[in-house]
Amino acid sequence: MQKCGNFEALLVAHDIKPTANRIVVAKTLAAAERPMSLSELEYKILSIDKSGVFRALTLFREHHLVHVIEDGGDGVRYELCLSHDGHEHDDDQHVHFYCEACHRTFCINDVPIPGVELPEGYQLSSINYMAKGLCPECTKKAAPRNPCEARRHRIR
Repeated sequence: MQKCGNFEALLVAHDIKPTANRIVVAKTLAAAERPMSLSELEYKILSIDKSGVFRALTLFREHHLVHVIEDGGDGVRYELCLSHDGHEHDDDQHVHFYCEACHRTFCINDVPIPGVELPEGYQLSSINYMAKGLCPECTKKAAPRNPCEARRHRIR
């Protein structure tokens, strides 16, 4: 995730009054290596209760400062938008990958997103690009270590 030095200015650029809690939530999201769930944020930010974190996230979403991502499981995750122009249009759309083994969600920025042509009468308000499978770390853990065992898996 892109690091941002002046979080107060970032909030102001999105018409958000910078409070101590909001700055802490924005800093935590910026420091994250991947999108975070509300419970992960609550765990990382011990100085703010869950409702305070949620209120900040809700405000950030309303002002287009965060993406809300359906994580491929039963929850949502949050990440700071990299396009900080303060407009409703978000040019920071990218693919997300949900690992079915470790249940983490990753940003995949280098994969092109296909265009979606909807039939007449449909109006698109958002899109969620989510791929599912095993992340590289879980793929390595799942790979058989014994060469004989690897051959046996291929034969079946």
